[in-house]
Amino acid sequence: MKFLLVEDNPELANAICSRMGLDGHQVDHAAKISEAVAFAQVGEYDLILLDIMLPDGDGRSFLKQHRAAKNDTPVIVLTARSQVSDRISMLDLGADDYVTKPFDHAELQARCRAVLRRKSGMAQPTTRLGDVEFDPVRGYLNVKGTTINLRNRELRLLELLTNAKGRVFSKQKLVDRLFSYEDDVSENAVEVYIGRLRKHLEGSSVQITTLRGLGYRLDHDE
Repeated sequence: MKFLLVEDNPELANAICSRMGLDGHQVDHAAKISEAVAFAQVGEYDLILLDIMLPDGDGRSFLKQHRAAKNDTPVIVLTARSQVSDRISMLDLGADDYVTKPFDHAELQARCRAVLRRKSGMAQPTTRLGDVEFDPVRGYLNVKGTTINLRNRELRLLELLTNAKGRVFSKQKLVDRLFSYEDDVSENAVEVYIGRLRKHLEGSSVQITTLRGLGYRLDHDE
């Protein structure tokens, strides 16, 4: 999935980006509110990790603007403020969760997974479509009893298509969601990953359909 990290501490930001990268997520990093606004205006994100104390203001102003624009992208606040009143105020402003600094990175990763599951309406991470079972947390795809371990971008691409079943994604949209702005990739990379997933899904009730001139959609036989 694609995350936006708003954090001005370079060491912490690098650590978070590295850990999330190991999970296969793409992370765009903003060190200021102004940078975060610019990213949010041109990109589409699955989750935002938001620090509060930033060089050009309070992260809560970004959160207010984010929710005022009717943007429902989940937000996890990273805060050094541990008082109950501070945490309540951030939840009231529209934060989906908060993590108090200093935190364990494993806890942050678990909070991210929990928020994303709630957003997709999934109590459990496993998705079943006909004779296909997909677990994005453990990184496997089971097709008619055969287990396939997916590579990171195969995993994130299938997760994206599965969570938005029936939605058509253009190649450019998939590039935007699968890669960060720092990656130098073309739309041909998407074709490669689509091809790999189609090979994995051969003979199953799930197909990735190409809509000429529009993009790709995940379909499955009822």
